[in-house]
This record gives sequence, C-alpha cells and structure tokens, in this order.
Amino acid sequence: MAGIVALRPHPPSTPRAGRWGATAQGGAALAEDAALAPVRPLRLAEIRATGLVRQASERVSSGTVERFLPVGAGLRPLFPGGSLRRGSTVVVARDGAAPGSTSLLFALLAAASAAGSWCAVVGLPHLGLVAAAEAGVVVDRLALVPNPGPEWPSVVAALLDGVDIVVTATSGPVAATVASRLAARARQRGGVLVPVGRWAGADLILEVVGGAWHGLGEGGGRLRRREVEVLAHGRGAAARARRARLWLPGAEPAQPAQSWVELAAPMPLELAG
Repeated sequence: MAGIVALRPHPPSTPRAGRWGATAQGGAALAEDAALAPVRPLRLAEIRATGLVRQASERVSSGTVERFLPVGAGLRPLFPGGSLRRGSTVVVARDGAAPGSTSLLFALLAAASAAGSWCAVVGLPHLGLVAAAEAGVVVDRLALVPNPGPEWPSVVAALLDGVDIVVTATSGPVAATVASRLAARARQRGGVLVPVGRWAGADLILEVVGGAWHGLGEGGGRLRRREVEVLAHGRGAAARARRARLWLPGAEPAQPAQSWVELAAPMPLELAG
C-alpha cells in the first residue's frame, strides 16, 4: 500500500547487520532494511493506536471487545451469567452416560457464530457441516483443521490469536502442562477454548447425561429431534452443578426446556419418553 513504507538509499560505506544477523554493506539488498528501521516503529504505533492490530504478548483489553459471547436460550442456565465468558476453557465431554456431545458442541457454537464470531474446529475429521448448519452454526465463519498432526498444540495456539472460539479434540490424553499453556493463551488473547473430551483444569464441563428421541410413533415416523439432559459443573462461579433439558437439534418446542440448579448431590431425574 502506497505511503506505508518508503525506501531510502543506504550509504554504501556504512556496514549494517542484515535481517538474519549477518553483517553486510549497503546496496539494493539492504535498501528495504535501511528504510524499515526508522519508518516501521512509527507506522505500527499509529496502526496499533487504532486498535486494529496488537502484539502477541499484549493482553486483550476488556474495553476493546465484549467480555462475553452469546449462547442459545436453552444453554444459558448452564453458564454463570448466562453467557460464554471470553478467556475461559469450556469442555464438552464425550464419555458421559449418553451420546450427544457433537450436537451439544453445535448448540454451543450456533449463537456465537450467528452473532458474527469466527469459530475453528481442530482434530475432528468426521465433523458434518450439513449437520452443523442444520443446528444453526454459520458455516461461513467456521474454519476446519481435520488432521493437525502431532503439532496440534501449536495449531490451537495460533488459532486462539485470531479466532473467538477454538474447538480441539485429541485421540489421547493431554498433558497437564499443555492444557495449562493453551488455557493461559485463551485467557491472554480473549478467546474461548473448547476441548472435546477429557481436559485438566477446565472452567466449565458440559456433559450429556441422558436423553430421548422424538418423532417416532407406534411403529412408524421419523426421528426429528432429541431431548437431552445436560450437566454443567466446574470451578469458581461454576462450582455449583447445574442441569438443563435441551432440544437438539432445531428450534425448541412451545413448552420450554426445564432447567434447575443442584444444591446437593445429583439425583435421578425422569425424562420425557
């Protein structure tokens, strides 16, 4: 872009360290380096002042972005404050008493992506985009990294620099040091880390613990949607366990799903058949 960097001739008699540390004398190869030295700091300072870019070491200011991301109406009772806090780590468990973790994940991403947030999913090669779209996820703002390889922590860390919600799944256990490092990255950058599976030190864990399909009649019909019971527990403001019944996928029925807060140990609850 014109006017951002102006090239200036470098005196040929003045030795100068090259970009990678090697010493060389002037000439065309160092013209850019000679110009960038006095010009770049001032220009980047002006750009940073607008709030458009920031250094990786800088923390996200609560005054420049919203501190919370929206969640669907059915999920709100499960979150302290009824929304998804930036900088938090929210686990979607997939080894619970009932299946449905993928549908729960889609429900978690739907409202935020519809509100304009970008989301990324790392390590779920069989994720269905059609199912995601039917659950309300805006797939135009959904980035997929199906097979990140052994360097998946670096991939997740890089995505947390510029994506609001980063989902990650691994085939095996995650070392506590890796989990802690990525959670700290999410806090620093103001993103939301959503591990799928087991994860140490999460702020909140969402787990499907029961459910029933609806749509089948007596020997006929089609499965249309599923009523699931979700348990949420964590630490801090989320230390008190909460339960809610959700309809996944699709719109909720006229009868709203029930939600409640557990004050003691979990008790068996009867679900609609």
